Amino acid sequence: MVTSKYQILILGAGLVSGPIVELLLRDSEYAVTLADINVKNAEKILNNHPRGKAVHLDIGSTEALQNLVEGSDVVVSLVPYALHTIVAKACIAAKVPMVNASYVSTDMQKLDEAAQIAGIIILCEIGLDPGIDHMTAMRLVHIIQHAGGKVTAFNSYCGGLPAPEANDNPFGYKFSWSPKGVLLAGKNDAHFLKNGERVDVAGADLFQHHWDVTLPDGTVFEGYPNRDSLAYIATYGLEGVRTMFRGTLRNANWCDTMDIIKKMGFLGDNILALGNEFSMRYLSATLMGLPEENLEEKVAESFDISIAGQIMETLNWLGLFDPKTREWNHPTAIDCLTEVMLGKMSYQPGERDMVILHHEFEAEFAFGKKKFLSTLIDYGIPNGYSAMSRTVTLPVGIAVKLIATGKIKLTGVRIPVEPEIYEPVLTELEKLGVSFEEREIPIN
Repeated sequence: MVTSKYQILILGAGLVSGPIVELLLRDSEYAVTLADINVKNAEKILNNHPRGKAVHLDIGSTEALQNLVEGSDVVVSLVPYALHTIVAKACIAAKVPMVNASYVSTDMQKLDEAAQIAGIIILCEIGLDPGIDHMTAMRLVHIIQHAGGKVTAFNSYCGGLPAPEANDNPFGYKFSWSPKGVLLAGKNDAHFLKNGERVDVAGADLFQHHWDVTLPDGTVFEGYPNRDSLAYIATYGLEGVRTMFRGTLRNANWCDTMDIIKKMGFLGDNILALGNEFSMRYLSATLMGLPEENLEEKVAESFDISIAGQIMETLNWLGLFDPKTREWNHPTAIDCLTEVMLGKMSYQPGERDMVILHHEFEAEFAFGKKKFLSTLIDYGIPNGYSAMSRTVTLPVGIAVKLIATGKIKLTGVRIPVEPEIYEPVLTELEKLGVSFEEREIPIN
């Protein structure tokens, strides 16, 4: 590999890794080592670039990980969420900064003091959601506050969806990032503030709390809560806000259908004692405690839904009642569902995805009230990078360059809510075509 000024280690060569690799390798000052448990994935992304090196790595191999980290100027962790703290500890030991796009876990937050002592930043939540949502929200909040205003209502929605011409299945959804991650997110509890009242939603009931969200162009989507919005009141400096909500966007009927799938037991993650060969029909019947005979009628009756309605049609389309026996590898219910969904809900060559991020804020000023709308709609490139991969990893790549060149000097476990981080990152994103349309509307 050709020697460059900055050596960047990227861990994980999955669905979203391509754009950050391309961004960094455009600049001759950067060399990239891309490590993955499947080295062929890394080799494919690097495509024999002279400043790229693909290596095999099992994150569980502490010595191999530490050696790679110690030879780097900045580490990017794009591995599964549960592995980020392992990487962070290696970075702290080597005093090498780390960047990732995932939420700050409790275990990660506990590393804040150690990172400060090591003199490094562990920058988290700098993808799309979380990430661009934080940065654009904070920019708008600070604009309002600097103008003497007070934010009274904060609503923010984000979703990755098929572009309209690729929206051709009854779920209105295709996978542009970790399929299992999408499904696991449907088990999270949610907490938010609405008109001064706290709302707590148990994970079991998440998909029962949804409503229409209309964008400025009149397009209507389905919105539902995303994790703990209340934690961001202090983070965003919004003490006294009466509505605080962060949500997910999907096309119509996603929530009602996923609610039934969850109630059937398909989001369970215990190993199934069913052997390695069985049909989805048998699995559906087993999870429900029902016989396979007349299963569709019994499922519809169990949930008081029409056997001829859209939900049952969608479950049939997905194959949950398919009697064909197939082979599984140490299956859990959620793994079986993931495999079946991937077979039916993956992007085909030439299809585009779409990312939507939409903020609606209300603020009070001495002269009256205003509503602020800020909307990003970004499309994937046919036969190129998806909108999801670009919007998740371009902010990461920009942050890597800012850290490597000393423009971000903060230390500790951080998220991008400070001007030192969000201002230059958003400026560079706009140069790359990732920008928002913003409107201000007086409220009478």
